[in-house]
Amino acid sequence: MRNGHLPPQGGHRVAESFCGVGVATNADPATDQAVIAELRALAIQRVRLDYTYGDADNPVARFLDALLAEGFSVILHVLQPFDAASRMPDPAAGEEWRRFLVETLDRYGERIEMVEVCSTLNRKRWAGYTLQGFLAAWDVAYREVRQHGVVLAGPSITDFEPPWTAGILALLAERGQLPDIHTDNLFAERATEPERWDQKILGPRLAGALRFNLIKKARLLARLGQDAGVPRLVSPAAFWTLPRIERMLPDSEQKQADYLARYLVLCAASGALERAYWGPLVCHREGLIDDGPRAYPKLERITHYAQIDGQPADFRRRPAALSLAAFNRLIPGTTYLGKQNAMPAGKRLAWPNAALEVHAFASDTHNIHIVWTTNSHAAAACDLYREADLAAAEWLDRDGLPLDEAPTLFSEAPVYLRWPVAHPVVVLPEADLLSGVRIHRHHPGLRHYYHRDEHWHGMVLAANRSEADRLIQSLHPTRLVTPERRSEQALRHARNAIWTIADPRQPGARLVVKQPVKHHLHKKLLDRLKPSKARRSWNGAAELLRRGLGTAAPVAWFEQRSGVDITRNWYVCEYVVGAPSMPGGLSVGALFGAFAKGQAHPSGITAEVLFPALAAFLQRLHGRGIHFRDLSGGNILVIPQADGQLDFALIDTARLHVLTKGLPLRKRLEDLTRACHKLDPVSREAFMRCYLGPLGQQFTPAMRLRFWLYDRKAALKRRLRATAFYKRLKR
Repeated sequence: MRNGHLPPQGGHRVAESFCGVGVATNADPATDQAVIAELRALAIQRVRLDYTYGDADNPVARFLDALLAEGFSVILHVLQPFDAASRMPDPAAGEEWRRFLVETLDRYGERIEMVEVCSTLNRKRWAGYTLQGFLAAWDVAYREVRQHGVVLAGPSITDFEPPWTAGILALLAERGQLPDIHTDNLFAERATEPERWDQKILGPRLAGALRFNLIKKARLLARLGQDAGVPRLVSPAAFWTLPRIERMLPDSEQKQADYLARYLVLCAASGALERAYWGPLVCHREGLIDDGPRAYPKLERITHYAQIDGQPADFRRRPAALSLAAFNRLIPGTTYLGKQNAMPAGKRLAWPNAALEVHAFASDTHNIHIVWTTNSHAAAACDLYREADLAAAEWLDRDGLPLDEAPTLFSEAPVYLRWPVAHPVVVLPEADLLSGVRIHRHHPGLRHYYHRDEHWHGMVLAANRSEADRLIQSLHPTRLVTPERRSEQALRHARNAIWTIADPRQPGARLVVKQPVKHHLHKKLLDRLKPSKARRSWNGAAELLRRGLGTAAPVAWFEQRSGVDITRNWYVCEYVVGAPSMPGGLSVGALFGAFAKGQAHPSGITAEVLFPALAAFLQRLHGRGIHFRDLSGGNILVIPQADGQLDFALIDTARLHVLTKGLPLRKRLEDLTRACHKLDPVSREAFMRCYLGPLGQQFTPAMRLRFWLYDRKAALKRRLRATAFYKRLKR
C-alpha cells in the first residue's frame, strides 16, 4: 500500500458509534449499577460483553438484561470455554456449542446489536482452537446466527497478523460463511507508542523502510477484508497494560491516558475502522477504572473478560477514563479533514519515531485540531500556528477540560484546539518539533514554558505563567553573569563554570547555574554538530525524571539562537542538599574513597547499607534504558532519608544516551567501571555481587580485566595531566 502509513485526506465521516468499551460484572448486583453509572458518566453507549457456557444462570445474564433495559447497544461476544474449544471438532462438543448458541440467540438475538463469534483464535494457548476446531465451531455459529437474523461479527483475530487475516477470511469465503463485520483486536501496544513503526515486523532496522504504523495496519486489514468480501472492520478490544508501560516509565496511568487518546485519534483518522473499542472498563491491570490489586486470571482478559474482581467501593477512575470520555464527546460524528503537518524533509526513516501529529476534524459548529508529539518531544506553539489563530482558539486538555492558559508547547499529552467552523485555520508549513529538546511532560504540579526572543531561546519549568515570567526575567542570559573564580557563589571554574544564585521562586533557596567556558579544539568542532551543552544537560535530566530516577530538578535552559559561540548557553537546576554536614550532596565517590582508606562508616553510612541500595538504583537506571556514559562516583549524590534509607540523584547529565529497552551487559559495565574506580578490590567484588546477583550473573575474570584496564587508563591520564607539556598545551 503506497503511502498506506498516511491517513487519507479525502474527508471521511467518523461514525457516531465509533467508540466503545468491554464490560463485565460479578456476583454483587450493586456492581451492575456501578458499572452502568460509570458508563453514563463517561458518555459511553456501546459496550461489548463476553458470554459463555453457564452465563445464562449467573450474574452475566443479570447484567446483560440490565444493560439492555438501560438502552445500551451491546456486542454480545459468545465464546466456548477453553476445554470445549480444544475438543472441537468432536461432534459432542459441537452439539453442546450449538445448544448454547440457540438458547442465547433465542433469549437475546432480537435485543442485541450484533453477536461476535470466537476469541483470539490465533492464540491457541488462550482460545484452545486448532484450525479445524475453529472452522467447525464457526460453521455451527454461522448457521445459527443466520437463522436468527442477527448481525454476525468475527473471527476475532488478535493483534496485527495479516497471514491469519487473509487465510481465515479466504477459508470462510470458500465455505460461503463470511461474517457481516470483520473483527480484529488491533493492538498497538507492542510498538510501545501508537504512532511508532512496528519493530516486530522484520526488526528495528527495517521498520522505517516498511513503515508499518497503526494507520497502515488498519488500512491493510480493511483492504484484506474488502478483498475477501467483508468491507466493514471493527477493533473490538485493545489496551495498554500498566505493567508493560512501567517497564520503562513509572507514570503509567498518565501514559495509558496519552496512548488511549492518540490511539483513538489515529484509528479515526485511518478511515479503515468502523469502530474501535477499549478492552476492559474495570480492571486493575489495564482497565479505565481500577478495582484494586488482585491476582490476574490465568486466561488473558483479551480472550475472556469474565468478571470484575473488586467491589464498587474499590472503583477508582483513572486518567484514561477521562481521556476516552473527552474523545467520545468531541470526535465521533465529525468529518476527518486530514493530517495538517507534512513529514519533515530528510526524516522519512525516522518519522514518526520522533513525530509531530496534527489532525483536523470538523463538526457542524467547530473546526477541531488534535495536536501531540511522540514521547519526550515538544513542539513550540508559535512554530505551528499564527498568533491570531492561537489567540482565537478554545483550548481543551487531553481529558477534555478547558485549559486556564494557552500553552507555549505541545507535548506527548494531546491537546484539543477548537475554533468556530467559520474560522479558517492553517498550520504553518515549517511546523516541526523543537530540534534536540526533550521534556518530562508529566511533572506533578509543573508546566513547561518556552521562550524565544530575537537573540535567545530556552525553556523554564514552573507552576504557572506568573512563576514562569519571574524565572524568565531572573534567568535570562542578559541577567546571568559568571562570578569570579574565588567568589562565594562559585562552586567550580574549569571547563564549566558552576555557581549558585538566589531562587526567585522561594526566598532563601538557591539554584545552580552551569555554563561551559572552555572547549578543547576537537570539542569546538564536534560540539557544533550537537545540541548545546545546556540543552543536553536539560535533556538528560528530563530523561532521568521520565524514568523515575533521581536528579537535580531542572529549572531552565537558555542559549544563543545563532549558535555562533558554543559557550553562550546556561543550564539551571535546583541546589541538591544532602546530609547536613555535606551541603550540596554527599557523593558515592567520596564514600567509595573513604572505604578504600579503611573507614568503616563515613558520614554514618556503611558498605552493607550503601552497596545494595546503590546496586538497586543502578539496576533501575540501566534497566530503563539509560546509558549514563559519565557515571563517576562524584556524579552520584547520596541523600540519606529520615528512615535510614538512601536515595540517589545523578548530576552532570549532558552525556547520557537513551535506549528503548534495557542496556546490554557491555554498556552496563562501561558505566560501572567508572562508578567503582575508587573502590578497593575487596569492596569492588562485594558491590558487583550486589549488582550482578539479581541479573543471574557472576563477576567473571573478563569483567575484572575491564575494571583493571579502566584503572590503568585513569592512572595514565592523571600522570599525563601532571606533565609540563600537558599544562602548556592546556593553556
